[in-house]
Amino acid sequence: MSRNQVFVIIGGGLAGATAAKQLRKSGFDGHVHLIAEESHRPYLRPPLSKEFLLGRKEREKIDVQPSDWYHEQHVELAIGTKVASFGDHTLTLETGHEMPFDRLLLATGASPRRLNVPGASAKGIHYLRTVEDSQALRSAFTSGGKRVVFIGSGWIGLELAAAARTYGNEVTVVGPDKIPLSNALGDELGAMFQDLHESNGVEFKLETNVLGFEQSDGRVAGVLTDHGTVPADLVVVGIGAVPNTALAQAAGLTIDNGILVDQHLATSAQDVFAAGDVANAYHPFVKQPMRNEHWATAIASGKVAAKSMLGEDASLDDVPYFYTDQYDLGMEYSGFPPLIRGANVVYRGDRSKREFIAFWLKSGVVVAGMNVNVWDVNEQVQALIKSARAVDEAHLADQTIDLASI
Repeated sequence: MSRNQVFVIIGGGLAGATAAKQLRKSGFDGHVHLIAEESHRPYLRPPLSKEFLLGRKEREKIDVQPSDWYHEQHVELAIGTKVASFGDHTLTLETGHEMPFDRLLLATGASPRRLNVPGASAKGIHYLRTVEDSQALRSAFTSGGKRVVFIGSGWIGLELAAAARTYGNEVTVVGPDKIPLSNALGDELGAMFQDLHESNGVEFKLETNVLGFEQSDGRVAGVLTDHGTVPADLVVVGIGAVPNTALAQAAGLTIDNGILVDQHLATSAQDVFAAGDVANAYHPFVKQPMRNEHWATAIASGKVAAKSMLGEDASLDDVPYFYTDQYDLGMEYSGFPPLIRGANVVYRGDRSKREFIAFWLKSGVVVAGMNVNVWDVNEQVQALIKSARAVDEAHLADQTIDLASI
């Protein structure tokens, strides 16, 4: 690759920053431009609902790279900058400035799915995506004693509910599902998380739909549902995320639940790639596209995209991974969401103490695993998944048998 070549990365999150780092690590000595719409250096998002929100990790500790890294690596970082359009190896900033490129990476991320009901613009209704959102929630939670209603019983909603309770607030979770996390984990394990929260004082109003919001002087005062009104001093909406595809769509790229890319993260346009939350990437293991909104995928896809931009034969074939911390429960999950439906669940450990590993099996093959308050086993869990071979369920459940030997 020529040092006169220009590689541009649009998106200042973890995927984009990882790609910039990988380009330099792989020996690319051309120009690297990293364009971030937020007015911050790239930072990690998982702490926004965990350590940072709880005041256990300060702002500078969540940056992807130290401030001087970009200068030292000759990565031209433009923060607070928005791209208006791109096409034919040229992009245009909102300022009208044009920038030619040889390769382009779209790492534009995702945005919180908005609730479109009467009163949704009232003050006191929060979403979480940015560091400013997390700071606002921390300020609102810190004093305690507030009636906080969470709309949505997925991972983000439950993590934030745990934080709100930790600060001493009264917490209610409202959601349409019968059991929290049932779509992700199944009823049995979803019920475990519900029990965890209820034992910490959280109230659930499930199989319940939000119709609107009550207001008092322009501020939210209650959540109107099909089962009555839930009083609220504060509301947090966590009903999923929408990939930021507008720029790609305007450029004529193929869009399907994100920017559709192959396993090398190449889009339908020549010399244009996509990574992170916005990319719906073909996975060779499940033989279908998957879009994963987790930090591990952002890292893996950032590396693969950079290598592919350099012409290397790289594939996004990692086993998806994420973790959660709620109260005294820590969990790691590895696996393929499309494959767990209808899978048989095998447990290893003490479920009554919430110290166990759960395995999802299809035709005797482990397709996902979740370790709850059991540590230093994730590598073995991932190895079982990657092996794609049938295993003995009795051996999986038997704690006297080393996982590495199964």
